[in-house]
Amino acid sequence: MSERYLGQTFDIHGGGLDLIFPHHENEIAQSRCAHGTHAMANVWMHNGFLQVEGQKMSKSLGNFVTINELLETGAMGGRAWIGDVLRLAMLMTHYREPIDFTVKRLEEAESKLRDWQRAARGATLSEGDAPDASVVNELADDLNFHRASVALDFIAKRANREEGNAKHCLAATLRFLGFSLDSLLDSEDGWEAPAHIANAIAARLDALNAKDFAKADAIRNDLAEQGIALLDYKDEEGQRATKWEVKR
Repeated sequence: MSERYLGQTFDIHGGGLDLIFPHHENEIAQSRCAHGTHAMANVWMHNGFLQVEGQKMSKSLGNFVTINELLETGAMGGRAWIGDVLRLAMLMTHYREPIDFTVKRLEEAESKLRDWQRAARGATLSEGDAPDASVVNELADDLNFHRASVALDFIAKRANREEGNAKHCLAATLRFLGFSLDSLLDSEDGWEAPAHIANAIAARLDALNAKDFAKADAIRNDLAEQGIALLDYKDEEGQRATKWEVKR
C-alpha cells in the first residue's frame, strides 16, 4: 500500500512508540527485501503516549476525553477550552515524549498564548510576511518547540518594550504556527484600564516625571497587591509610557 501511494522509499513514517518493535522493524525488513532499497522511510517519527492527569487515558478509568469534548464541554477543569489553547498545550510537549493533559497544563498554555497575543496586539500583517528565523530554526531541529517558545518569549518581551519590528515579527510568527492573534483577547473584559487603574498609572507617571520615586514605587506596589503588573516603555516620540496587565 505504501509503495502504491508513496513510492518504494518515502520521506516520513509515523506511529506510536509501541509500534517500533516488532511492527515497524518488520515493515523495514519486508520493504527493503522486496525493493532492494536502502530504507523504507527517510525519517521515522514516533510519538509518546497520551495521559490525563498523570494516568493513561482509558475508558476503564473513566478519563477518556475527546478534543470535541474539550472544545465544547466542561470535561476538564469545569470549562471549555478554545482550539488555540489545546494546540499550544500539545506543542509544549515534544512529540516523542508522553503528553500529560492536565488542567494545569491547559491553564499554562492559555496564559502563555494570552501573553503572546497581548504583545502582538495591533500589528498589521501582509500576506507574505515571514515568521522569525530563530523560531523556524528551532522547529527545524526535530520540532523542538520548547526552544522555539523560548525564542517567542524573547520576541514578546521586545514587543512589549516597543523595540524595532518585534511586534510585527511576533504576529507573523504566531500566524505561521497557526495561532489566532486575538482569540483570547476578544473575550477579555475591560481591556481598557478601569478608571481607578488609569488614574493610578497617570499619577505614577507624574511622580516619575517629578522624580518622586518613593510615591511612584508606592503606587506600583499598591497595584501589584491588586494583581496589576506595570510595564514601562518609551512611546514613538520617546516619552515614558506604561502598559498594564492582570497577573494570573
